[in-house]
Amino acid sequence: MLYVLLSLPSLSSIILGSTQAITNFISSYGYWSIAVLMAMESSSLPVPSEVVMPLAGLLAAKGSMSFEWAFIAALAGATVGMAVDYYIAYFIEKDVVYKYLKKMHIKEHWLDDFSAWFERNGPPAVFLTRLLPVVRTVISFPAGFAKMDQKKFFAYSVAGTAIWNGVLMAFGYYALNASNAAIAMAAAGALAIVLYVIYRFAGKRIRRH
Repeated sequence: MLYVLLSLPSLSSIILGSTQAITNFISSYGYWSIAVLMAMESSSLPVPSEVVMPLAGLLAAKGSMSFEWAFIAALAGATVGMAVDYYIAYFIEKDVVYKYLKKMHIKEHWLDDFSAWFERNGPPAVFLTRLLPVVRTVISFPAGFAKMDQKKFFAYSVAGTAIWNGVLMAFGYYALNASNAAIAMAAAGALAIVLYVIYRFAGKRIRRH
């Protein structure tokens, strides 16, 4: 895994969400690259799982990799990434972490909202937030600040992340590989609706603190 990290040909392009850079990286390094990318995404680096996981599903549909092993690699990487953020918040003062996050373009009021929501809802907040696009990794920090029970944190986080990854992989496997354009469009529309409903529902819950 260290070799893969040291061999990244265009780390900045991957972090910026370049689909071509991510595609090339996964094509070159297979399962290890998926684990690395999802570890980066779950540790709050701006690597889009919305690109990584559908691409993994598409490659599985084409027989380039196993769906099951790609899913396992993604979940393992994500677990490492979420652990990084959780333990940073667990052991380091909030002000220090906030100062660092500002450099990563993560807004402080996001964390304040999530902290308040977490205090009100506890572990279920961790599970639900893992299903939200864009902000799904932020909940690791409030959980760490609150010193949430580690077993519960990882259980809820892994469960939510597994659902998120599985849905995106299935989308790539069935929709992106579909020869019928109508099927692909319908699948894309269904995915967009599901994500939008989850985002709106959770967004309202977050603001009620």
